[in-house]
Amino acid sequence: MEIFNNTTNVVKDDLQKTIRSGSKVSIAAACFSIYAFQELKEQLESCEELRFLFTSPTFVAEKTPKERREFYIPRLQREKSLYGTEFEVRLRNELKQKAVARECAQWMRRKAKFRSNTTRDSMNNFMLVSDGDETYAYSPMNSFTTVDLGCERGNNMTNIVVRVESPESTQFLQTFNQVWNDKEKLKDVTGEVIDMISTVYQENPPEIIYYMTLYNIFSEFLEDISEDVLPNEATGFKDSVIWNKLFNFQKDAALGIINKLEQYNGCILADSVGLGKTFTALAVIKYYEGRNKNVLVLCPKKLSENWMTYRGNLINNPLAKDRFRYDVLYHTDLSRNSGNTAVGLPIDRINWGNYDLVVIDESHNFRNGNGTDSQGGEKENRYMRLMNRVIKPGVKTKVLMLSATPVNNRFYDLRNQLALAYGGDPEEINGKLKTKSDIDTIFRQAQAVYNTWCKLPEAQRTTDHLLASLDYDFFEVLDSVTIARSRKHIQTYYDVTDIGSFPKRLKPVSLRPKLTNRKAAINYKEVIELLTALHLTIYTPTVYIQPSKLHKYLDEKETEKFRMGREIGIQRLMSINLLKRMESSVHSFLLTVKRICDYLYDTSQTIEAFRNGGSGNLDEMTDLSGEAADFDDDDQNTDFFGVGKKVRIDLRDMDYLSWKRDIDEDIGTLSLLIGMVEDITPQYDYKLSELLRVIREKVEKPINPGNKKVLIFTAFSDTAEYLYEHVSGMAKTQLGLNTALITGAVDGKTTIPGFKAEMNHVLTCFSPKSKDRDVLYPKDTEDIDILIATDCISEGQNLQDCDYCINYDIHWNPVRIIQRFGRIDRLGSKNSQIQLVNFWPDIALDEYIQLEGRVKGRMALLDASATGEENVLEAKGNGEMNDLKYRRRQLQQLKSEVLDLEDISGGISITDFAFDDFRVELQRYAKEHPGALENSPAGLHAVAPIPDELRSDVKPGVVFCLKQNDEGNDPRDTNPVFPYYVVYVSADGEVMTKHTQPKPALDIMRAVCSGHPEPIAKLCREFNRETRDGTRMDAYTDLLDDVVAAITGTQQDKGIESLFSLGEVGSGTVMGFNDYSLVCFAVLR
Repeated sequence: MEIFNNTTNVVKDDLQKTIRSGSKVSIAAACFSIYAFQELKEQLESCEELRFLFTSPTFVAEKTPKERREFYIPRLQREKSLYGTEFEVRLRNELKQKAVARECAQWMRRKAKFRSNTTRDSMNNFMLVSDGDETYAYSPMNSFTTVDLGCERGNNMTNIVVRVESPESTQFLQTFNQVWNDKEKLKDVTGEVIDMISTVYQENPPEIIYYMTLYNIFSEFLEDISEDVLPNEATGFKDSVIWNKLFNFQKDAALGIINKLEQYNGCILADSVGLGKTFTALAVIKYYEGRNKNVLVLCPKKLSENWMTYRGNLINNPLAKDRFRYDVLYHTDLSRNSGNTAVGLPIDRINWGNYDLVVIDESHNFRNGNGTDSQGGEKENRYMRLMNRVIKPGVKTKVLMLSATPVNNRFYDLRNQLALAYGGDPEEINGKLKTKSDIDTIFRQAQAVYNTWCKLPEAQRTTDHLLASLDYDFFEVLDSVTIARSRKHIQTYYDVTDIGSFPKRLKPVSLRPKLTNRKAAINYKEVIELLTALHLTIYTPTVYIQPSKLHKYLDEKETEKFRMGREIGIQRLMSINLLKRMESSVHSFLLTVKRICDYLYDTSQTIEAFRNGGSGNLDEMTDLSGEAADFDDDDQNTDFFGVGKKVRIDLRDMDYLSWKRDIDEDIGTLSLLIGMVEDITPQYDYKLSELLRVIREKVEKPINPGNKKVLIFTAFSDTAEYLYEHVSGMAKTQLGLNTALITGAVDGKTTIPGFKAEMNHVLTCFSPKSKDRDVLYPKDTEDIDILIATDCISEGQNLQDCDYCINYDIHWNPVRIIQRFGRIDRLGSKNSQIQLVNFWPDIALDEYIQLEGRVKGRMALLDASATGEENVLEAKGNGEMNDLKYRRRQLQQLKSEVLDLEDISGGISITDFAFDDFRVELQRYAKEHPGALENSPAGLHAVAPIPDELRSDVKPGVVFCLKQNDEGNDPRDTNPVFPYYVVYVSADGEVMTKHTQPKPALDIMRAVCSGHPEPIAKLCREFNRETRDGTRMDAYTDLLDDVVAAITGTQQDKGIESLFSLGEVGSGTVMGFNDYSLVCFAVLR
């Protein structure tokens, strides 16, 4: 008898002596590892046979579902031990698994037999070596692995094996033979074992490596999917018209949304402009309507026609067969107490609490939360109404939000929208998220990080820097409740053959026409100087009311500060609006200036009459609803246009003399301005004549053969009408083309006689192919080639027949510029190229800065409500930013390139944060290939070709997927997919993606590996020649070493000793690899 402690005296050394030529080896153990074979290869090659008995069911199917649940995971682990156990990581990380597996399988075919216990009866584990005269029994031999042979350290405190000889050992042999021949309890699994080992050395399709990576990272997601969470296909929603109109990326989004709505009660769909969010949302609505749920769509008024069409029994409704029945309300309906909605429901009788799903189109209009209008109490704003009437009472309401811009310049924007999903009760969502902190803390910390990032020098203010600074919890929240893909993402990672591609964007044409070519006339700079001299205190009467009398004018809920803040908000909006209208057209500007001047004059006359003994009452302008036509759509969507109650101010309560002095100064300034601007009649309007020139040139020299279409955008309906008046006649007489006008304010117009100029009719005749005119209006034959419109069509419309978009004014919200261009810059356009033309105000950008001191304001420009989270009167330092300075920076960036939304500087794109696509892809693959991923061995690789279009961004190299063995040491605050790491390293050893940000590496893996369901024979031959069939993997172990060094370099708390505990430098063993297991890798060529 001999005892082996497996440290100083190891079993392997003894077996090398006892196994001789002609020996018979019998083993009863839990599992078999190819690395144990490698250690004893020479001896096992010379033995006569090896019989291996799996002591627990292995490679046998379970009998009942109950057994499956209890035994499936341990059985899988035993089977997978063939490729090495968790303690043989070092060997697998040498990347020679393929060569070892090939040799082992060849040997097995000649010498080995495997049988498995099929019962739950347990038995002893031991190994026997007999050569006729002598039999040696080694016990216990729990598993035939390098740990039990004493070559590697396991996790047992002791690992003692005892060897006994004849005659005692014959008892072991008899027992083994007896069990081995029991055909009822054992099953031959030799073929299964050889097949499984063969999978290690066969060539792998790149696709399987990509999906193996996803499976390892997101397998919990597959396990979590229950019938409750996953769309129930029994509702038949996949047979609907809408489902079959969706592209793959939209179907993925729809399934992801339903999953999130079921799990978290809410979801934000933030796909970029032009990716069809409306259709994706309609598929989700169809799913819930199929389950007999009530659905409410809340949309801006300008988008209501789309939503109304899709639910109507109309010939121009392509989805009529789906019979949608959702209700439609405008955002502004939430501010009303009476009247009817778009679908004819009386607002005062709506059963608000009975909606199971609310879909909010353009949900960023709700981003200010309670803060928009409630700081002094005053009335409930839209946000609060939605929360208090629809979401909190009655049935449990799910909320789907659609917005290409859910984040403006604060992460709080996102939190306020998400709060709708959890009914304003953070506890509702905190329990569902896998985060360390609660949702309010997560957003507070993220906002602090963002504020710090904003102050960095421009060179450091990169998206990468921001992503690296944010906490894992923040990514987890976004990943849980948002779906966001950019157009680059769709183009790169989806097969767009069925969709078509985006057209090529030509470099934008920038024009800077002066105001007029009339001699000695006023110019932009002089206009701005006069505008910045205005007081506009006509809009802030509260400032002039004597403090002791102020209480008479305040609501019981309203504070003085709130009221002043509101008035200053209106004042500021008016001053910015003058700048906006001046940039738009001389015509619009003059209308507004005259209107303000008349209002000032009437007020001044009232004060004068009071001084001369008349009555002293004034109606205060509490809101701007009467002036709405003067403003662009973004401004009209603020609460200043909700009808407030009229307030009569008694002039005896005011310092009316100071007020009148300011008003009279403004009248003088505006009168001067009116006199100078009135000289610029249409024939002297240089900007207008430039537009006419551009249209003529485009029609004479089209950028796509035969395409004469031009789309002209302006922010103001006054400008649009002015342009229609002067463009339509020229186009008809000189070019033979029809022109149409669409604004939200007046009915449409067109030069086609007898044409009914409803919005959808006009748009269909402007873009007949994309809008299916032949189906909807078969009698119409005349085309509209020139369309002049306001931003009422800048969202949710597909006008891709057109290839030429003109911004007659540069909107102050850069998102609008991108959305306007998005009407023609769409997937599947038939135009090979498209052109954007921008008309800039003729003022040097630096002059905006020189004028800076004159107009005070806040940076949150796009949200022109003065009562956000901080009060305007106490605006703090870092938020303070002059409107003109903001405008200058914005113009500078827009000038140089056509932007995607996610490119706007200082903007945050949540496309950087979500893993949803990967999960949905994995789910689809797992469904189509059942069992393909669960049984895949670790350590596999594939060789994949880098597509030509990616060669400029992706260098040859390797994407490794690793798993950290010690899951207790959790750096999840930095790595969202812990314990896994996905890292891309170039062939020269440069680590190209951060291990803390797996998404870029996964994106690359998807782009290179997807679409290759078969091994690439040519690349495999090259790789095998280079590595001598997997026996010379040194170059790749070096790259793996670089990746591990990158990971451990940032995880400072890892013990340094463990990194150097294996092998010596230059020994060919990779250091630190007992901390990480190789899951799989893709070689990119």
